[in-house]
Amino acid sequence: MAKSAKISASHEPGGLIVHISGLLPSLSPAEQRVARLVVSDPAAAARRTITDLATAAETSEATVIRFCRSVGMDGYPQLRIRLAAEAARRIEPPDARVVGGDIPPGADLAQIIATIAFNDARAVEETAEQLDPAVCEQVVEAISGAGRIDIYGAGASGFVASDFQQKLHRIGRIAFYFPDVHTALTSAALLGRGDVAIGISHTGTTSDVIEVLEQARTRGAATVALTNFPRSPITDVADFVLTTAARETTYRSGATASRLAQLTVVDCLFVGVAARNRARARKALEATAEAVQSHRVGANRRRA
Repeated sequence: MAKSAKISASHEPGGLIVHISGLLPSLSPAEQRVARLVVSDPAAAARRTITDLATAAETSEATVIRFCRSVGMDGYPQLRIRLAAEAARRIEPPDARVVGGDIPPGADLAQIIATIAFNDARAVEETAEQLDPAVCEQVVEAISGAGRIDIYGAGASGFVASDFQQKLHRIGRIAFYFPDVHTALTSAALLGRGDVAIGISHTGTTSDVIEVLEQARTRGAATVALTNFPRSPITDVADFVLTTAARETTYRSGATASRLAQLTVVDCLFVGVAARNRARARKALEATAEAVQSHRVGANRRRA
């Protein structure tokens, strides 16, 4: 894997809370309890002594120290300072009905709308903040020079994979998306050097996507993983890792805010590829738009 594509424990361009959220699945159960307290209320965590935080998390002070090191801090004093700074710059919900970014029992539709809007906007903003431009540039370069691009995803991530394939296809890039894992595996087996394979998985643990991406890598293709968790299994089979920063709420685990965050990254890559050859991309977009123009209802018919 390219060194610049790796994410270190101390790499946190989008902020400490986003960084901790991304590492949460890789922490021990006791460390996860500490992490959830920190993420849910950074200001309160910053005010706690190490003993107070350990008690609240039902764990030991030693575990809190291990947690600090796991997320790239030298110790608890540094964590408290960083949390205080994070709390000071944290964007609070503009609507008082949005509490903690979650949807409480008995919420009315107005509160549901406000909460979803806040979380979706936050997912897009925090994803953009922590996205590594250097890795994005490498991925754009690989896609721009690829003989062929395969994109893989399952469930909600499959919709994002399909969207990316359609976007690349419309600017003349040879791209494929296969929702069936068997077809995806046979396609990956035919890839080689100069080709690119992209696996999209919010959790980074979807076995079908990991298996197909690994197959592509063994054939010599450059592999890209798009995930919310930088230490998840999919990153082990990726040459380049791009991360999102989505925090799902009740009823919506791995489905909506994550999809919008993934689409944000996909759009960045798509525009980056198109910008490499603006004339060619514009010509292709105009040709494809013209091809389907006759299938659109005209303005006069809409008014009738």
